[in-house]
Amino acid sequence: MSKTNLLSRFIMPLALLLLAFQGQAQAAEGWPREFKNADGTTTSIPAQPKRVLSTSVTVTGTLLAIDAPLAGSATGSNNDWYAQWDSVAKAKKLEKLWPAGSVDLEQAYAVAPDLIVVSTGGADSAKAQLAEFRKIAPTIVVDYGGQTWQKLAEKLGVATGHEQNAAARIAEFDQTVQQARAKISVPPGKANIISFNGAGIPNPIATARGVHSRLLASLGFTMEDPNPAWQTTIKAQNDFVWATYENLTQLTAETSFLLRAPQERVDAFLHDPMLANLPSVKSRRVYSLGINSFRVDYYSANEIVRDVVKNFAKPAENGAQ
Repeated sequence: MSKTNLLSRFIMPLALLLLAFQGQAQAAEGWPREFKNADGTTTSIPAQPKRVLSTSVTVTGTLLAIDAPLAGSATGSNNDWYAQWDSVAKAKKLEKLWPAGSVDLEQAYAVAPDLIVVSTGGADSAKAQLAEFRKIAPTIVVDYGGQTWQKLAEKLGVATGHEQNAAARIAEFDQTVQQARAKISVPPGKANIISFNGAGIPNPIATARGVHSRLLASLGFTMEDPNPAWQTTIKAQNDFVWATYENLTQLTAETSFLLRAPQERVDAFLHDPMLANLPSVKSRRVYSLGINSFRVDYYSANEIVRDVVKNFAKPAENGAQ
């Protein structure tokens, strides 16, 4: 018997044994996994991903929060990251692939991902390229618009094998909220959340069931729900009623929060003649929800909580005797 045949008699069974052991180890860890997509389909993920490509800059924030192995991501339409986690992305040297709305399939191939994440909607959705992405790697579809960042983190944790990281982030944030509640005095009456844009264009108002309102409710606020008849968009919206400027005059909450509002926008709201009779304007209880508050992820949610504590701290927290 030749040396080659002799070696093959021992090496081949050993290789098969190692492959079988690896397969058993992966199965013991829960791989492969079947992921239920937001569009009703199912994606089989054969092994724990090591190179994740995010086609949605909004989803990228949650992937960063659970420390998923991101190899690259689409950016915002301005070819940049969201400010609330920009420093995290830069520290991880996360590669920018394409601006939202300008999918580059060559870049997707170049990243060599073993998992691709696509959102069902939003300006950063790349759902139109699903078929092409699935030729590159297993591709999952998530809906960030209809759920909290916590629920999204749980689902992404399952897809990436980072369930413990997701659970740790959620528990950490829950503790932050509990501590914040103990530090603040919630003013009487209801509160609302407005994306204030002025006359001539829609002024979205957060619904009580939306993620922004639920975050404030977790801090103790009672949220005003806008009239769904004010909706100016054809497609139903879970988080916002896209109301006209004139509809703002019908709001009744004693406290108003403005999305993505620098102080000058808060001042403009307070001095708008059309809004002079709003209870929140009369009581001068109008606040910015934060510059980065439009998308609620782990990072922006922490910023919102921080600002609420700053604006509604109990006297003792302000150093009062």
